[in-house]
Amino acid sequence: MYTALYRRWRPLTFDDVVSQPHITTTLKNQIINNKTAHAYLFTGSRGTGKTTCARIFAKAINCENHSDGAPCLECDICRDADSFALSDIIEIDAASNNGVDDIRDLRDGAVFTPERCRYKVYIIDEVHMLSVNAFNALLKIMEEPPEYVKFILATTEVHKVPATIASRCQRYDFRRILPEDIAKRLLYIASQENIILDDEAAFLIAKLADGGMRDALSLLDQCIAFSENVTAETVSMAAGIAGREQVFGIIEAIADKDPAKAVSYIDELYSGSRDMSRLCEEMIFQLRNAMLIKINPADTKLVACMPDELDKLKKFAEKTELQDILSKLSAMQECSEKMLRAINKRVELEMCVIKLATGISQPQSFPSPELTDRITELERKIASGNFSASGSSSPSAPIRKAEPQVDFTKLDRKNLRPVLNWAEVLAKFSETNPAVSASLTDSKAFANGDGLFIIAKNPFFISLFRNKENAAMLGDAVESVLGKRFAIRAKCDVETTQEEQNAIKLIEKAKNMNLENHPEG
Repeated sequence: MYTALYRRWRPLTFDDVVSQPHITTTLKNQIINNKTAHAYLFTGSRGTGKTTCARIFAKAINCENHSDGAPCLECDICRDADSFALSDIIEIDAASNNGVDDIRDLRDGAVFTPERCRYKVYIIDEVHMLSVNAFNALLKIMEEPPEYVKFILATTEVHKVPATIASRCQRYDFRRILPEDIAKRLLYIASQENIILDDEAAFLIAKLADGGMRDALSLLDQCIAFSENVTAETVSMAAGIAGREQVFGIIEAIADKDPAKAVSYIDELYSGSRDMSRLCEEMIFQLRNAMLIKINPADTKLVACMPDELDKLKKFAEKTELQDILSKLSAMQECSEKMLRAINKRVELEMCVIKLATGISQPQSFPSPELTDRITELERKIASGNFSASGSSSPSAPIRKAEPQVDFTKLDRKNLRPVLNWAEVLAKFSETNPAVSASLTDSKAFANGDGLFIIAKNPFFISLFRNKENAAMLGDAVESVLGKRFAIRAKCDVETTQEEQNAIKLIEKAKNMNLENHPEG
């Protein structure tokens, strides 16, 4: 039966692990000096060697003839460990065994001494998937484990591991594997497997693997099934990615403001069954390269591209302003997000490319469904006459103090002082009117004498502030914190969108109708 390349070429010793010398060297030194910890936490993105290193380490500390911290691979312990027949090395997949009962079984088994080895090693993969109760059960045994028990926890999402667990482990962060290291390893494996793999194809696979060796080997396996002679074109066909010429053709067409040519490239790739999401990702990748070249033309070590692509990227960067590159990159990223839920991905990509090539700005966004529903309800209440803008304009409303009379037109605004405890005022205001206080988020206040200016970020506050009840409640909060009554004025320092203006107009209309119906309010 055929065995996948990533399984057949999984490293069996530390020296075979790619791009993680900071980890493998430390682990080997611990084994040599007999100073291994009782618990380890391996974290990093997929395919970087976490589980592989856990297996090698578990094998090495139990190897009868380990040399320089590495397993000998020849003793019975090593051979049984490699064939998963060693009962003292227990692997647990937390993705499918994440309940408290599973960890209780582990805890019950940990009290028994190893059958053949020096240490009983528990490797818990994807440990972040454990439930809260399971973590609590694991914590109990990790606090004071038997001297013959060791834990190796592996995860791609270390932020989900409780601090109580992580603090009891030695943590090792696995880096993404460099493209050149992946390409080098692929070429070596290809030579051993009698696979014809050229350098360009190896680098392209490494780039698509995004730092994961397992992904790279899986893609190489896919390419072998497609063709015995693996070239860059083979990789493009097998992975469903766009041809590099077409990708640069689209980018050049956008720069030359030729939307028809750009769309023709997309049609060519679509007819060849290329994945439109992959095409969008490729364009984002190359625009990122152009951005990096633009900010530092002399140093291109962060640019991940083929040698012949570098000249094209430099020419594009030279004739394009950085702001324009950033704008295009942002638009393509937004397009990539939209394509996740688009009915027709091709149309979504074509629209984005045409906008970029013609300079047409993004259309104004439509109101959100929630805002539309609220406006509709507001219009219904206005039409029925059953609307109160203040929400509490009853005759029993408390009598407010009159604010001081201040001629704001004659106030010397140069001498305004910022209100340092404005956050305390807003906190007080939120206790009595949380809805309106929310519209003052990120606002600032300045005072001079009896006058107080508010500069708001939310345009809705200005309309809400015109309501006497809201203004009086804000005045009360100010007086409560600052110790005196102020005459308050407010302004907004941001432009309102059409959507916001429509909503504000409706609120103003409703308020005016309410005043006509209740002139005493």
